Amino acid sequence: QVQLVESGGGLVQAGGSLRLSCVTSGRTFSRSGMVWFRQAPGKEREFVAALGWNGDSTDYANSVKGRFTISRDNAKNTVYLQMSSLKPEDTAVYYCAADKRTFRTAQAVGATTTSETADWGQGTQVTVSS
Repeated sequence: QVQLVESGGGLVQAGGSLRLSCVTSGRTFSRSGMVWFRQAPGKEREFVAALGWNGDSTDYANSVKGRFTISRDNAKNTVYLQMSSLKPEDTAVYYCAADKRTFRTAQAVGATTTSETADWGQGTQVTVSS
């Protein structure tokens, strides 16, 4: 059974930091690009960050560029999202996704990930207070 389990969310003041983790299991993920999305109340799900299958490429939404960093540890089957200088507008449920296709760059994965093309986690809530 394929599983992605996010953790690390919580309540933080503006300007603070959080590190989200996404632990994967159930299949080989080392050849998959990984993506973080988020969805705020009343808004559509939006792309946050992507990491290519071998870790050599990254892609970020303009709104988080320079503040968020995506990384992976294949030995731990874990993908991370380090978030710094958080703003109230970063408040959302954050989801990680693993591309079902293999050997794709961050740009390709970030632009084409859908509910059908990736395995998804259940999400973790991040709330940033002003």
